[in-house]
Amino acid sequence: MFPFRLFSLFVLSCSGPVAVAGAPTVSLSYGTFQGFTEGNVTKYLGVPFASASRFEAPKAPKPLQGIQNATDFGPACPQQALTPVPGLPFAIAIYPSISEECLTVDVFTPSGTHNLSKLPVFVVRGFEVGNSRDNDVSSVVGRSIETGEPIIAIALNYRLSAFGFLPGKEVGAAGVSNLGLRDQIFALEWVQKYVSIFGGDPKHVVIGGFSAGSISAATLLLSNKQNSNALFRGVFLESGAQITAPTLQDGQPVYDGLVAANNCSSASDTLDCLRRVPFDSFMATVNNTEDFFSYQSLSLLWRPYIDGDVVERAPLTSVSRGLYAKGTVFSLSTLNITTNADFLNYVHSMYLPKSSQEQMSQIELVYPDDPAQGSPFDTGTANQLSPEYKRLAAFQGDFAFIAQRRFLLEHASLTQKTWSWLNKLGKDASPVGAAHGSDTGVWFTTNTTNVGALGMDALVNFINTLDPNLPAKTSTADAKLPVLWPQWKTPSKNGSSSLLTFTDSNGTIITADNFRVEPIRFLNNLLLAEARSDW
Repeated sequence: MFPFRLFSLFVLSCSGPVAVAGAPTVSLSYGTFQGFTEGNVTKYLGVPFASASRFEAPKAPKPLQGIQNATDFGPACPQQALTPVPGLPFAIAIYPSISEECLTVDVFTPSGTHNLSKLPVFVVRGFEVGNSRDNDVSSVVGRSIETGEPIIAIALNYRLSAFGFLPGKEVGAAGVSNLGLRDQIFALEWVQKYVSIFGGDPKHVVIGGFSAGSISAATLLLSNKQNSNALFRGVFLESGAQITAPTLQDGQPVYDGLVAANNCSSASDTLDCLRRVPFDSFMATVNNTEDFFSYQSLSLLWRPYIDGDVVERAPLTSVSRGLYAKGTVFSLSTLNITTNADFLNYVHSMYLPKSSQEQMSQIELVYPDDPAQGSPFDTGTANQLSPEYKRLAAFQGDFAFIAQRRFLLEHASLTQKTWSWLNKLGKDASPVGAAHGSDTGVWFTTNTTNVGALGMDALVNFINTLDPNLPAKTSTADAKLPVLWPQWKTPSKNGSSSLLTFTDSNGTIITADNFRVEPIRFLNNLLLAEARSDW
């Protein structure tokens, strides 16, 4: 059995036959794909790893005749349109191509790699929305070549929103729940079968992701649909861990609402009716549902659901029982309504609907109505965009990211090596501070003269050796971190674990993971009790 490590941070279907003399090609059992070389990195883009119709499980790709052009990214999977938000510190991407036939991978290899190279493999995914083109990890592959620790990186697409995470008893009965997760498992099986042809080692695969992709990777740790040691041996989680998950039955109103919106309520088979709705019409009804920029915010409709199959039980219950792949964890998190009554009503209705009045009174105490104790933290009364903004940001950040990270580490560190980090870069930025997503440049950057070099070197080290401190070649000076990154270990009664912390003023330092202990402990205990009562 391979040692397993978890590195948890809080990172168009191919066109018709075209042949270019001298261009790199790979031959798979269902087709031959021609990529291109840029600098010292060879890229094969938009390679299909599966085929799937709407609300059907993924299956092997259809055979393709002739040499397929793999020089452009595949289409983005259909995804929910986001509610417009004035003043966002980032742009919402617009993709040139969207298709339900979107299950593709992008493979980045050091140029000259061949089928006997047996290089470590990094499989990355991301997004509640987005596309694999957002994960152009050629810079990481390039850095790995510079430091003498070459790797292969693979970015993948999987189905999103209603297409990938539709709840309801009808979905469960048809065996097509959590299709977004099933797509990812199928892609990892594809990696096992084909990555050696690209020069990768199928026995040395590290998976990772950013945000929703990180949550997906953490959920795969708990899934009973895959033998983790057969599919991957390390996990890199950037801004996400396991999340609370409702049951398929809890999501029945979501399914029923979509059925009614598509005039399928009277159909004998409502799921089959949804399959047959024209794409544009169906997409319009999905776009009319709540998204994470709407009032409902992080109480997401389209998310992993407990189905007794891919997600066998409540994720927090699985973690507390030790029912997860054993190995190493590398974990990080980013720090990031108008009245007290509004705050409590919102939290109760959207996040903690089963909590008692006494429990909500405790939430009121541990998340006080004081902007100086809100998120962005340690910024006084700055960044207070509305009367309850920083208070709600503190709760939501803990609920979705910080508390889940710490809960996973407290249990996983008992059975495997774990590391964790904290991002405070841009903390003084207006209006959102060191917001979710602002840390991506630490790990994926073309600037190797600043903190990005440290982040990429730690990531490349981890992919190679399952230790962010240890290069594959101990004589490789460029890959040695300037500061020793201590393992995260479950705290003793009066102690605390260590975080590698990126700051604007003090550079990279080691800090204690002992902030907001009481509110996070109370929140995790509350969520775990709710999870156990459900499953």
